[in-house]
Amino acid sequence: MRHRSLLIFTTAITAGALTLTACGSRNDKGDGEGGGGKTTVVIGVDAPLTGSLSALGQGIKNSVDLAARTANKNNEVDGVTFKVKALDDQAVPASGQQNATTLVGDKDVLGAVGPLNSGVAQSMQGVFDKGSLALVSPANTNPALSQGDNWAKGDLSRPFKSYFRTATTDVIQGRFAAQYYYKDAKKKKVFVIDDKQTYGAGLAKIFAQEFKRLGGKVVGTDHLTVKETDFSSVADKVKNSGADSVYFGGQYPEGGLLSDQVKKAGAEIPLMGGDGIYDPEFIKASGEKNDGDLATSVGYPVEDLDSAKTFIKDYEAAGYKDPYAAYGGYSYDAGWAIIQAVKSVVEANDGKLPSDARAKVTEALNKVSFEGVTGKVSFDKFGDTTNKQLTVYSVKGGAWEAVKSETFKD
Repeated sequence: MRHRSLLIFTTAITAGALTLTACGSRNDKGDGEGGGGKTTVVIGVDAPLTGSLSALGQGIKNSVDLAARTANKNNEVDGVTFKVKALDDQAVPASGQQNATTLVGDKDVLGAVGPLNSGVAQSMQGVFDKGSLALVSPANTNPALSQGDNWAKGDLSRPFKSYFRTATTDVIQGRFAAQYYYKDAKKKKVFVIDDKQTYGAGLAKIFAQEFKRLGGKVVGTDHLTVKETDFSSVADKVKNSGADSVYFGGQYPEGGLLSDQVKKAGAEIPLMGGDGIYDPEFIKASGEKNDGDLATSVGYPVEDLDSAKTFIKDYEAAGYKDPYAAYGGYSYDAGWAIIQAVKSVVEANDGKLPSDARAKVTEALNKVSFEGVTGKVSFDKFGDTTNKQLTVYSVKGGAWEAVKSETFKD
């Protein structure tokens, strides 16, 4: 069930733990959960926990929960117990903004992981920044979130100092996809479609620009509407355009149906998309066999990384009913980055949280650097990940299979 409550993990409290003050709630029970004078620090999570994108949202929530469990088990920050507070945005910006207000209003929250959708992030950033509360997304890829609205003109300016992400941007992903389509897959005539959302439209635009720069031709463009199911008119346009391929900027619910209907229209050509379609549900949404469809996603396949072996083992042992999905590793690393920032702040303040802990944690995130589940985790001056690894996946035999992984270079 995707509606179950979040499992909260706390460890037994050892005697003589340091007493922390300021932000975070002090528990003076002396035994049991939160006892021994330990301070509870809450990590917020905002993600679509219900609805069509819940497969991704639940993986985000569970992976942050696992990071908190691990920190508590290892006593990662002396005197601190981490808990998770997860809120459902249903992939709706207004809900995300309301959740941001709720998290900022909880004095025990010193950082948050999320959201999944770039459009939701736009509604949350200002609220978090005003509250000096750090937001670390494992999935947002729209460049404007970290580099400002004029990023495409080369005028880069960080809008919010409290915003970070462990996923690389669409500037990288869109170009990487275009280069693979044109150079590796040998596609020359592409039909570009997007879902009119912040993520999808932005990714499709970057892809199209790079595809044309390489010498390819965009033979047609169109848009579809999220939550609609009949894309037959768009599919007919694709068929009549003479395109040898489709690129879709959007999410898997619409992407899977679009692939299905393009093929039913008689266009036996592949559909490619970004990390928004890289999910088993994309394949399930298509009634037609869609072997050969492609998707890019941030990073290398988690299952192939030596650095992820412990994460995978611990996730399975924890008994979560939902898979970690596409962003599990990045969510764990986002949560762990907040934990490391809290650790840095506590250690710099004689084992106590300062009165301005939120601001200090946000500042400390800029200097965080560690070997995480997905590789080296650190942030540049815009709050973007320094990890530029990406992978192309192809549907083969009804499942996604990695076909090319590399670090993107201009």
